[in-house]
Amino acid sequence: MSIPATQSTNPSTANIAARTASAAKPSTLNYDTFLRLLMAQMKNQDPTAPMKSTDYMGQLATFSQVEQSVNMNSKLDALLTSSSLSQASNLIGHTVTSADGSVTGTVTSARVTKDGLIVHLDSGQDVPYESGLTVS
Repeated sequence: MSIPATQSTNPSTANIAARTASAAKPSTLNYDTFLRLLMAQMKNQDPTAPMKSTDYMGQLATFSQVEQSVNMNSKLDALLTSSSLSQASNLIGHTVTSADGSVTGTVTSARVTKDGLIVHLDSGQDVPYESGLTVS
């Protein structure tokens, strides 16, 4: 004898499912979100043991440091991409040989991908610009 599956109408189960679904969404914490969270924390704190203002300022300072680090990382990524593009433009017209010596040719174009610099040779082959690549 089998028992048919039924859907639960328990509100707590629905709340858990909703929280899990919202947790699965990628979220970013920006400055406005942090300030809203800080205000909610202040409104809902225990009135008999309130949090000190120095603790709030510490949280704000920490968030500012994290935000600055994220901004600095994005600028460093842009700088690395720019450097790769500069290297790529200098390779065009030069002869390159792969690290193992199996591929040789003149660079006709180059592109920067998420994996690094890739040079396209006149033979139609693509070679990653990596350690051991010989340029002449």
